[in-house]
This record gives sequence, C-alpha cells and structure tokens, in this order.
Amino acid sequence: MTLRFAPNPFAPARRRTREVRVGEVGIGGTNPIRIQSMTNTDPGDPTATAAQVEALARAGCEIVRLATPSVRDAENLAAIRSELDKRGVKVPLVADIHFTPNAAMIAAEHVEKVRVNPGNYADRKRFEIREYSEDQYREELERVAERFRPLVKRCRELGRAMRIGTNHGSLSDRIMNRYGDTPLGMVESALEFLAVCEDEGFFDVVFSMKASNPQVTIHAYRLLAARLEERAPGEPSYPMHLGVTEAGDGEEGRVKSAIGIGALLEDGIGDTIRVSLTEDPVKEIPVAHRLARRYDERGRRGFASPDPGAAFAADPYRYGRRSTTSVASVGGENPVRVEVNLGSVAEDAQEAARQIELSLKRLGDLECEGLLVEVADAAEAIRAKAFADLLTAAGIGIPLAIRVPPALVPAVAGAARVVVRIETPLAADRLREIGRVGCPVEWNLHLEGELLLEALDQAVASGCEGRLVSVESELPVHGARLLAARLEARSAGRVPIVLHHRADPSLDPETGLLRAAVDLGAPLCEGIGDLVSLGGVGTLDRDVSLAYRILQGARLRTSWTEFISCPSCGRTLFDLEETTARVKARTQHLPGLKIAVMGCIVNGLGEMADADFGYVGAGPGKVNLYAGRECVVRGVPEQEAPDRLVELIREHGRWMDP
Repeated sequence: MTLRFAPNPFAPARRRTREVRVGEVGIGGTNPIRIQSMTNTDPGDPTATAAQVEALARAGCEIVRLATPSVRDAENLAAIRSELDKRGVKVPLVADIHFTPNAAMIAAEHVEKVRVNPGNYADRKRFEIREYSEDQYREELERVAERFRPLVKRCRELGRAMRIGTNHGSLSDRIMNRYGDTPLGMVESALEFLAVCEDEGFFDVVFSMKASNPQVTIHAYRLLAARLEERAPGEPSYPMHLGVTEAGDGEEGRVKSAIGIGALLEDGIGDTIRVSLTEDPVKEIPVAHRLARRYDERGRRGFASPDPGAAFAADPYRYGRRSTTSVASVGGENPVRVEVNLGSVAEDAQEAARQIELSLKRLGDLECEGLLVEVADAAEAIRAKAFADLLTAAGIGIPLAIRVPPALVPAVAGAARVVVRIETPLAADRLREIGRVGCPVEWNLHLEGELLLEALDQAVASGCEGRLVSVESELPVHGARLLAARLEARSAGRVPIVLHHRADPSLDPETGLLRAAVDLGAPLCEGIGDLVSLGGVGTLDRDVSLAYRILQGARLRTSWTEFISCPSCGRTLFDLEETTARVKARTQHLPGLKIAVMGCIVNGLGEMADADFGYVGAGPGKVNLYAGRECVVRGVPEQEAPDRLVELIREHGRWMDP
C-alpha cells in the first residue's frame, strides 16, 4: 500500500487541514492543538452539569462534550446553556449522540457541534453474520444516508460543526461483515458518512478513529489520513480529534493514551485531543496539555530530513515487528527486553549495589533484564569494573552494559555489551578496530540528519559481528524510523535496534512519564525496538515498572491484568471510578487477562470483543457480566458484582490466588 499518511515520516510536519469553527474556537488550520473533555454528570441535571463544565473550562478545557442519550436530554441542553450563561462560561458544547437521530436534530439547536457515531447512528449492532450482495449493500448505504441527511442539512443551516466519530467497539454489522473488525472497516464507516456531508455541501467536519488498543488507533487514523489525501491530493484536509478510548486510570491510562495520541502527533496528525481517563474529567486536562505542548512548540519550527532510501516499516497500517538476529538475547525471537540506565557510576559502588538489591526485591514478578552505566573517563571505567564485580559477588546476575566514548572501549572489555557513544562519523576501519573488543557492541549514534545516516553507513560497512544500533536524537521517534529505514536500505535490516530514554530532570514527573511513553511506545507500535533502556524516572524498580507498563500499552508484553475501562459520562449507570478501583483490587494480579469495565453498552460489546471478561452497567444499581461477547449473568446487584466476576473467572479456569 503506497498511500501517504504524513508529509514526511522522517521529520515533524503538521498535516495541513482546513479550519473548522466550533463556536468561537477554531480546530485545525493554524490553530494550536485544542483540548477537550466530557462531563460525567447526569445530563438531566443542568446545575450539576453546568458546574462541571465550568470546572473543566477553568482547568483549561476548550471544548466540552455532553452525553445526550435521549430526546429529553437533548431538550435539556437549552437549560444547561442557560445555566452556563448565568455563570459567564462561554466554552463551546458538543452533543454526543448514539442511537438517537431525533435527539441529534434537537441538540443541534443548542450546541456548537454534534458528534455522531457511524456505527450506531442508523444501525443497531446485533453481531449478526450476513452476506450482502452488491445491490443489498448499496440499498443499506442509501438507507443510512437518508437517515443521516436531515442532520447534515440542519447543521449546515445553523452553522454547527460535526464530528464523525468512529469507534472500534461499535462498528455496524454491515461494516463488520464486509471489512471485519479492522482499521479499514473504521475508515470506510466514516467515509460513508462524509460522502453524505459533501453531497450536501457541508464541510465543517472533524473525524475521530478511537479504539482501546493503541495499535488499532494509530493504524486507523493513519489510514484515514492517507485516504483523505488520496481524495484531494495536496489540499488542506479535514481536522482530526485524537483519543484512545477506554484507556483506564492512573499510570496505565496515561501511558496507553500517550502512546496512541503521541504516536499520531509525531506523524503530524491531530488537531484536538481528549485523554480518556476513568477519573474525574478535570484530571484529564493537565495530561492533555502536557501531551499537546510538545507538538505546539515543535510546530513553530522547521525540520528537514534526508531520504534514508527505504520505508521504516513494511506496512505502516498494520503491526509487524522487524525481523532481526539475536545478539546477546536481544532481538530475534526474544521478547523486547527491559534494561535500566543507572546513569554515571556511583562514587560508592558498594552502596549502589546494595540499593539495586533492595530495588530488585521490590520488583515482585517483574524482571530487570539488563543494567547500563555511563562512563566518561578512565576513573569511571575503573569504578564500572569494580561495580560489575560487586554485582557478581552479591549474586546479581543481570547483564551489565557500559556506555563509553570510542577511546575508552578497551578499558571496559568484557562487559555484557559495550555501548559506543559516537558523536561524529568514524571511518569503517576504526569501527572494525573497536568491534574487536570481544563482546557485543552497540553503535550509539548521537547525531542528526545526514551525519546520522553517514555514521550508520560506516557502522554497517565495518561488518562487526554481534552489533546493535541506537540513536540519541532530538526527535527520538523519527530517529528510530531513520535507523530502521537506512538499515533496510543498506541490506542490514536484521540488525537489532535499542531504544534509549533517560528522563529529563527539568520536566515534572507526569510530563516525564508521558514523554517516555511516546518516545519508546511509538516506535514499538511500529515494530521498531528490541530492547528498551529506560532510566532516571525513579529508583530501579520504578524504572523497570514503567518500562513494562509501556510494553503492555504497546501490546507487546503483558505483566498485569489489562483493564479496558471507559472514562465515564452521563450515560454511566454507576460510579465508574469507584467501581473500576474495586474490580482492579480483586483482579489486577492476573497477567494476560483482559477485563472490560463499561458504564453502559454504547461501545461495550464491541470493545469487549478484545476482552476476556466484561462488567457492564445494565440499569441503576445493576450489572451484566460477560465472557467475551456472551452475556452470561444478568442484573447482578452492583455491590455483589465484583465477587460474581471473580466466580465467573474461576468457572472459566482463569483464576489464580494473589
């Protein structure tokens, strides 16, 4: 597939879009990345809803979405707007519509934007298997178009914007039966609705392609961007609203969101974002601002990149890990390894070794698979050797890699891996000489652009056995792509790639966490990276935990139960934050298990197709429990539901005692 999803995948460049006005707020064009969230109050309570909208606006939210599940809720939007006017709150509102076209028509009278879900606006999802003839499929399309057309006309007349928001979890049966549960199906679903908009001369459209799986999210948005570019080459396109739905809470939700949203922002895709956390909506806003700030600042600069001579991935719309050889248990058939960068060798090496022992005891079932120390001079090289001996004496058999400048390579011979810091291209014969150190060598390139490619070419030409490569770049994601592409162009595509990230101490902890998730998670989702080397976040056990959290967010290694929990909204039938915490407390020790916690059924069945068990609001105080897509227990009282979920997991042979 040769479709282009980004102007240049090897250098940042924001995708060109037309501006869509949502009230007084512009999305796309030359506007900054806009920040959104959604209320979780009862839409029938204007006072509580207006109060939460006001709190979101004060926190820096620029557009607020409101669940509008019924005609009565749509009519109630007028009272919410009136209450906001009394409070002097001017933030634009979006009505979130599922299943109820009549509510959408009323909502358009009172809000600046209407969000529709193509999967359920004119269809009902029944998971039916049916073969459509071409005539039947066309008839279904015409039926859906006629159901949707009145809203398009009304939004055009009123000057309202529209979001066509496809969700991986709620594709229609018609789409599922033709395209499957795929990013392509998500894109086709959205383009069907766009065709109606364009036919009516309505272009104030924003798209979203949300999934709980960051890989699916990335591929769907990329494919849509490429398809839109194919429709109108070189023309400003429609803006995109980014988000990873049902991301969860705490560190898990932040990491998963950062990977999916950040990877797309690295592509230049994304004009407005919502971080969907199972927490108070106000807590989403600073996370979104921290993610967006990096790209708004980057957008004011120009970046150029050389042509590496090949693509960075065989197919950017489908996950496929690079096929590499194994070097010191890195690459090949091995899982992506986890290493901790300890920084400079401590003056008191014995105390440092003792602290490592303590950290390892706190890790529990997680395994630190490598250590890295930095050496800048001969004295530090001596300390590094002593440190290695202390680790061995303490029974710590973790491989120790040592990063050195080229001149110090002989002083650290015998390390598990020598990481050679290259800041200027070296001749191939010099690299061959360094490569005779007698242990695996990693060419660690601290270079940009043409100099990076020149240095990599020399490393490939050296022909050293047992080599790995890495890059330390101002643009880590693009640098990793350049490595993968240039290696492929030089017929060295099987060389393993190491992804390094050392926390910037000038950043606040949450920003540092988000940066690590993007810089490591984005390449991992592209199949790039055989070892992640992370350091500086906290103690060794903290660094290891975050590295595994990123690998789990990228769907590469699973170390904990994975929770697919929605962020709560006005449709939610119980306190989702409290309920998720209760379910987690009982089940978070079951690695490899996926549990969906859903406030209602809007995306429930679809997103739970990727989960082993589901916990879904069925009515006030009532919960339905699912095994896969099958509802196996109905109407469980909310207080009893966590215990009944544990019983269900036991019945399916998936339970382990903590």
